[in-house]
Amino acid sequence: MDFNSLYTYVCQFFLCMQIIWALDRVTLLNPPEEPVPDHLLKILYSCDEPATVELDSVVYFETGTMSTFLLRQWRCIPGEPRIRTLKLILPDWLVYQADGIVPDSQWVLSCLLRVMVRYSGFGDAEWAIAARDVASLEPKPSFSRPVKQHQLCFSWSSQMVRLTPKFLRKICPVEQETVNLLSSVFASSGGSFGITKTLVPFNNEVLEYFRVEGISFPWCMFSMWIFVTKHCQERLCGVFYHIDSHNNYATPAVFLTYSGKLHVQVTGESGDSSAFLSPFKVPLNEWCQLRVTFQGRTVAVSIVCTEKEQRKFEPSEYTFRFTPVLDDTDGYFVVGGGRYIRGVEGYFGPLVHYRNRIPAHSMSEAAVPDVIKNVNLTGWLQTCQQFSLELRMKINGYLLKDKQRAESESCFNTFYKWTHMDRIPSDSQCELWEASASHRNQAAKLAKLLVLKYGETGVSLPAVGRALYQLSLHKLGRGSTSGVVSRILPLLLQAGCLADNRALHMSAVFYSAGLGVRKQPNKAWLLSLLAAQKDYRLSLLHLGHMHHQGLHGVGTDPDLAYAYYANIAKQTTIDRHKPSPEQTFVEAIYLNNEEVLNQQTNEEHHIFQWLKLQARRGAADAEQSIARMLFWGQQGVSPNIQKAVRHYERGAVELEDPVSMYDYGIVLLQGHGVEQDIPKAITFLKKAMDQGFAPAISALAWYYEQFEQNYEKAVELWEQADLLENPEAALNLGVMYSQGLYPGKAADQYLAYQYYLKSARRGHIRGAVLVADIWIIGIPGRVNRRPLDAMLWVKWAAEHNGYLGSILRKGLESYLKSDMFNSLLFYMMAAESGYAAAQFNVAYLCEQNMGNFLDPAFALHCVWEYYNRTIHSQNPDTYALIKMGDLMFEGQGRGWKDLFSAAQMYKEAALRNDPQGWYSLGLLVEEGYKLPMLIFTELGLSDLYLQENSLLLNALYKRCRDSEDPDSFLPCSLALFRVYLQSFLKDNSAAIMYSTAFVVAAAPTIFFIILDLFRGHVFSFS
Repeated sequence: MDFNSLYTYVCQFFLCMQIIWALDRVTLLNPPEEPVPDHLLKILYSCDEPATVELDSVVYFETGTMSTFLLRQWRCIPGEPRIRTLKLILPDWLVYQADGIVPDSQWVLSCLLRVMVRYSGFGDAEWAIAARDVASLEPKPSFSRPVKQHQLCFSWSSQMVRLTPKFLRKICPVEQETVNLLSSVFASSGGSFGITKTLVPFNNEVLEYFRVEGISFPWCMFSMWIFVTKHCQERLCGVFYHIDSHNNYATPAVFLTYSGKLHVQVTGESGDSSAFLSPFKVPLNEWCQLRVTFQGRTVAVSIVCTEKEQRKFEPSEYTFRFTPVLDDTDGYFVVGGGRYIRGVEGYFGPLVHYRNRIPAHSMSEAAVPDVIKNVNLTGWLQTCQQFSLELRMKINGYLLKDKQRAESESCFNTFYKWTHMDRIPSDSQCELWEASASHRNQAAKLAKLLVLKYGETGVSLPAVGRALYQLSLHKLGRGSTSGVVSRILPLLLQAGCLADNRALHMSAVFYSAGLGVRKQPNKAWLLSLLAAQKDYRLSLLHLGHMHHQGLHGVGTDPDLAYAYYANIAKQTTIDRHKPSPEQTFVEAIYLNNEEVLNQQTNEEHHIFQWLKLQARRGAADAEQSIARMLFWGQQGVSPNIQKAVRHYERGAVELEDPVSMYDYGIVLLQGHGVEQDIPKAITFLKKAMDQGFAPAISALAWYYEQFEQNYEKAVELWEQADLLENPEAALNLGVMYSQGLYPGKAADQYLAYQYYLKSARRGHIRGAVLVADIWIIGIPGRVNRRPLDAMLWVKWAAEHNGYLGSILRKGLESYLKSDMFNSLLFYMMAAESGYAAAQFNVAYLCEQNMGNFLDPAFALHCVWEYYNRTIHSQNPDTYALIKMGDLMFEGQGRGWKDLFSAAQMYKEAALRNDPQGWYSLGLLVEEGYKLPMLIFTELGLSDLYLQENSLLLNALYKRCRDSEDPDSFLPCSLALFRVYLQSFLKDNSAAIMYSTAFVVAAAPTIFFIILDLFRGHVFSFS
């Protein structure tokens, strides 16, 4: 080793020792919180050897890049600490607004101010930095920054740029005159739940000029596809109509009459309305394109229908005595039903509004949209009609000859082609749909059994459908793997064809999830549309979730999702007042939560028996719990309203418990499980009110309002209960203000909205529905339209439906019985409806895959897909975030590692104070991954971004250790100790190395000395 190398090593050794003892220092005494001009910055610094002090700024951009800008540097002379004051001059694009000379800095993510004491002679080596300090600067938005007063003469070109604002404008995409008000297919059940849409003025000045000019002389067209299953059962049903800002019908308003004709209505400038009837009728059960064209005072309506690729064209034209007024930015448009009218029963396809023009192509050139072709509604109905006709013929034959067995039963199933099971032998003499003899026989056998058992009065196509569904459930219950699905799917499809909506939904789940069959989203969509059109609650939830998340390529549409969610949400408010054995309280139970699982019980379970014992001893809480479990079907107990009422009565009469008195008064008032007795109900409610129980106060107010029409007394009690934060009271006060029934006050929709919002935030389902009903259209000048928030409110309300709770309960019961396949099946039915806890449980069951009841490839795909759906819910479980992070870290599911996304998952878990999130982030750092600056900022660790990894690991593992989870203390403490140990070994490596060398060198001498001493003692002993 030459002298220079030896000298370098010696210098490094002493420098390291100097750094260890922290003899150098530098501190930013007054750093600014944001980039500001001409800030006087004070820096405290000192050094033991001649060094250089460097001040620079580190800027991070949203593109993931980083730039360092040297601001100042000066020499550090050894001695006492000094304070240097200097003017902080940052780049102009960090401090000032862009003005043509100062460039734009919109891509800046964050900025750090860094000062260092660096020893010279060692290049840019990290260990040459003796001390450093960092401060975070938060860049201000461009429009909030000051404008720089330039002290120089501009060139001519620069001056032109500054004086021409259009050069600074961003280039916007081309604005279209055509608006797609509906791009998908919407199933309308004929209720008051339609799609609400609003339009805004054009950004383009020319287009907006023509639109405004056309308000008083409209020149535009509306084109809509419609499939009517039943003509209107009332005088008028909504097809497509416009409501202005004063809640009046505006131009255009198109309705369907009870005779099947179209009622087209327009409104003039003076507010006068006029209408005409189309000379043609809208045919049933076929897709038709409806066009309404405005050419000043002349309005034309035409329809073209497709039936087996044959087109029928029906035009009609009418000239009004006044010119219609059409301002499409005023108010809102509705497709189907709304708050003022029920909708058409059927399906709506794409709806296009040509705002400023009428397209040149003729009606005969219109092509069926791809979305309608993909759903293939007409194909299903034709096949179903054929199947129903053949089954009806079988039933008629059995009715004529009960003992006759038709040989033709061996060729019967028309739905075999829906299963895509290639099991037909090559020499088969039957048609494709005739191949599965066992499935064909089932429907005929069930029809025959119904005829033999009930005769002509007890057999019908829907009855056969219900029997097929029950048979399918029986076969599924006996199955233990997904292979059973392909065998029972034909039975489910036949049951669905015979009007069993449960079978349609279950079949849709199989096709959507790919459980036991090939994944076919379009078939799943079709089957869900068929069931939703008949108001089946879980299918409404499934379609709402699909359009909320944009699943299966349909695209997100909060207005369309709202229409589905609002339907089931309003049904939920009704269902909760009509408890039945088919409904169960919705409980968000996660299968990884052992504590909650151990609380599940039944009437024979020791927990339930212990509660009964405590109730007999006079424990009011135990009596309340038993009654609640029995009434709503909670914690695994089957609903039994009559038994629940007896426990309510015992708590009210014997224990004089205010909660039980209120509950008993309510069931007496409404006649649930007991004969209605209003005087007795009022007695118990008053006793509960005397004890200050807020729900009883609100219930008495409802009695005074409904039965005695004593509004003064009612609002007095509701105001009293509202002060106690009762949600029901706030709701009813809102209704009183909305309907103008509040004594001495006029109707006030905005004040009613405020009470509805208060009720919803307190957890009231109907309050949430009413808030959403306002947010979907807004209150002009008071409440802006908020379709996404409205959709989230009705989604929350819809997920409290008792029929969803029954599916969840079946999944939980199957899991507790170790029937993993059926547990997966029921949870998947709820998961495909968007319920987050069910999505988690599906992923958890697939992850565990007990007994290998699932194919490993399907299980891995299932884990990825459903944990991924779980983390996109409003409040995802942290376990799902951790598992998704692990999958991304290990490269499972996608086939490649995604450390950036894994870090994001761990970060979200850490922000929810999950110790595993902090621990996993630490492991990522130990693996050598550099966490993005954004994660540092969100975790509140931005000051550690440029520090050594040991400091970051120390912070991460400390937060892991200090979390509230006692199980995390030991592993996080061990990880923290490992970091301390590695840091100690690194910082003292030179001392340890020389100490070790000294020990090694001196070991022989020491050994012989000890040996001599030992020998001396031995000789002395001798």
